[in-house]
Amino acid sequence: MRLSFLLALACAGCPSSNPPACVDVDLTCAPLYVPTFDNVYANTLTDGCGSQRVACHSAAGHKGGMSFETPEVAHAALLAGRVTAGDASCSEMIVRVHSVGESYQMPPGSPLSETERCALIQWVQAGAPGPAAGLARPPTPQPAHYPELGQSLP
Repeated sequence: MRLSFLLALACAGCPSSNPPACVDVDLTCAPLYVPTFDNVYANTLTDGCGSQRVACHSAAGHKGGMSFETPEVAHAALLAGRVTAGDASCSEMIVRVHSVGESYQMPPGSPLSETERCALIQWVQAGAPGPAAGLARPPTPQPAHYPELGQSLP
């Protein structure tokens, strides 16, 4: 009994190991770079989280079941529960990168800069659009048809 009281007293004020559902974010902040997914991937995810080196979310690390090996894989992983498009305040990724000093902070160790977090916030708030290369595919060529000439050209 006495031991449980001492443990309860010792842990009073201990931080929660679970992140909150939402955090307050500044949507008018100044981002480090233009907040597109291509920039998020190139400037933050590849170096800080995982497509290069043996990082947490590399193909080798795969922490939390996520790999940032390619832009398409990274985008799909984020939208599979870590990012709520259009709601930066309640997106798990934003909660974690915004919770500097907490046990659930991402990335662990050195936090992202305010301007880098801002780029992530603005990208999520804008609907978390995907990689430009994956969205801007050239149209499939269709054979030209000239009924007046009675022919089709490849």
